[in-house]
Parts: sequence; C-alpha cells; structure tokens
Amino acid sequence: MIEQIKGMPAGTLGFRAIGKVTADDYESVLVPDVEAVFALNDKLRMLYQLGPEFEGFDLGAMWDDAKLGLRHVNGWDRVAVVTDVPWVRSMVETTGLLTQAHGKLFGNDEFDEAMAWIDEGKDTA
Repeated sequence: MIEQIKGMPAGTLGFRAIGKVTADDYESVLVPDVEAVFALNDKLRMLYQLGPEFEGFDLGAMWDDAKLGLRHVNGWDRVAVVTDVPWVRSMVETTGLLTQAHGKLFGNDEFDEAMAWIDEGKDTA
C-alpha cells in the first residue's frame, strides 16, 4: 500500500510504500494527489520512502509509476527517494539519468535529511 506522509513542507508531497504496492495503490492514492498538484503548478517536489516495511511492486504499479513520470517528464522539480533496497536504489540511479528532475537518493536513516533537502531552495514568494 501507499500512504501519504503527513507534515511535509508546504508545496511538497510525500508518500511511503508499505508491504506490496499495487496498481490500485498508485491509482487511488499517489496519482490523484500528484495530478492535483500538476493541475495548479508546473513543478512538483516529492519525497518517496520505501522503508523496511516495503515488500515490492506488482507489475501494474511499476507501469503506473513509469506512466506518471513520463506524463510529467518536465514537471519534477526535486524528487527524494528514501530507501535501503538495493535494486530500487540501482533502478533510481539508472532511470534518474533520463529525467530533468533534480533527484537524490537517501538511506532510511537519512529521512530527516531528505525532508530538509526537498524543501531547500524553494521560492518563498
């Protein structure tokens, strides 16, 4: 499942993956929130944590993730991925090269640093 992270800095979204993440999780939680932000703004900052409770994605969730990323390829301002899962870290490092987003990987023990980084340098006007 995917749950929204409460207490995110203003103008940012945060999500936490727990257990097995399905396409329905993307379509009912993450995609509506992301699309709502893009309806009002050209850019989005997002933090996505895949912590110790994360067990994996089903194929539909991976497809929804790819579609969402490509649909807004120029809209990702900053994306912080917080995880210690080796294959996820490798995938993010590889695919991160294909986007224009300023992305950064953090370990789960660096969650507070990821929160600070996602808010850093925002236009406050």
